[in-house]
Amino acid sequence: MKYGAARLGRVLVVRLEDGDVVHESIEAAARAEGIARAAVILLGGAAGGSRVVVGPEDAAARPVAPLQRVLHDVHETAGVGTIFPDEAGRPVLHLHAAFGRDDQVTAGCIRRGVTTWVIGEAVVIELTGTAATRRVDPASGFELLDV
Repeated sequence: MKYGAARLGRVLVVRLEDGDVVHESIEAAARAEGIARAAVILLGGAAGGSRVVVGPEDAAARPVAPLQRVLHDVHETAGVGTIFPDEAGRPVLHLHAAFGRDDQVTAGCIRRGVTTWVIGEAVVIELTGTAATRRVDPASGFELLDV
């Protein structure tokens, strides 16, 4: 385990509109406000056709091949994530969410493209006093947090 301390900064309240791509919109708001590091809470609806990464096809394989699910219809959404800059300094959202419809739930990473259905609300809580950055790990190919 590696860790560092941070302080709380500003808080953004983001209303995502019908058709907004969640990760693109939240990253755009962070860039517009100069927020490089944050904790993120998400609530709302995900449109049918949204894509979610639900794990690797084979945990031992390198490079990692992501397993993806497409949401077949509108789903309720609740998620939590972080924003940290990549090696080029761009704020990158990493957010996992649960997507429910009727008695079925899918959970995974939204990075492949989750689109807002009618309502989306995100709270972005800025983290200051840390230099934590996402860096590419050669062994896994993932951008891992360097604290």
